Amino acid sequence: MSNIGIIIPERARDIGNFLVGRLLPFHSKRMVGPFIFIDHMGPVTMSEHQNMDIGPHPHIGLSTLTFLFEGAVVHRDSLGTAVEITPGAVNWMTAGHGIVHSERTPERLRHAGSTLGQVPERSLHGLQIWVALPKALEDMEPAFHHTEAKDLPVWEADGARFKLIAGEVMGHRSPVPVHSPLYMLEVHSEAGGEVRIGQHLYGEVGMYILRGGVQEGAGGEWHGERRILVAKDPSLCTFTMAPHTTVYLFGGEPFPEERFIHWNFVATSEARLEAAKQRWRDRQFPELVGETGYVPMPER
Repeated sequence: MSNIGIIIPERARDIGNFLVGRLLPFHSKRMVGPFIFIDHMGPVTMSEHQNMDIGPHPHIGLSTLTFLFEGAVVHRDSLGTAVEITPGAVNWMTAGHGIVHSERTPERLRHAGSTLGQVPERSLHGLQIWVALPKALEDMEPAFHHTEAKDLPVWEADGARFKLIAGEVMGHRSPVPVHSPLYMLEVHSEAGGEVRIGQHLYGEVGMYILRGGVQEGAGGEWHGERRILVAKDPSLCTFTMAPHTTVYLFGGEPFPEERFIHWNFVATSEARLEAAKQRWRDRQFPELVGETGYVPMPER
């Protein structure tokens, strides 16, 4: 019997000057554990005069997780943070009752193609993820934490290489300061083979196939890249990886309350969303020093 409850394909979405692959939310599966939003950015190689420029915009009720495979992005926020994230590192921003941030191509790389040729950093490829906060922490103070790639737990088992990006699983804990029981785990296999980790998982679990292919169980259906497989029972999570395959397992304990989402806001009530929308219209969110521009909130 199949242990796959739902298959979520990647769908193209326009976020301004970039197209991304939207994975969550999905019409029949709004969340997986506390994970409420996942975008696959790229891969794209930017032209000489093309840059990533996502101007100042607000968030409430969530933590953002940025994880790059290629490229570089400068994060600035209303706490005074200014940090460049590079491949393998983790940016974890907790919005709480309200934060404003921007994401831009580093100044050192702007128009780099005209003088340096196509440098690797002119490519952009990664995951942008939102994790909902527990109801009791919706109004917490905003915070930001950057974790270098070298500080993430890495180990090998079943012929595969594991990297724990966030949370706790399989006896390992990431230094990223999460706010509920969850995990985001990279699994890579060069040779391919069977991976049995169901006994270590908890809550709900989804698997995003970045590259390669995965076979469910023994002799089951093969699934290709750029889709999420959501398991019916995490404890039965056994799969075979094709050679040169990379997947991301993510999930954790789901919340008892429904979550509402509008634009960049996540909340346990529609009243909280309406209040946040009005605050942004009235320019009552904290300012982002050194930034110009204002991203208007879409009304629909």
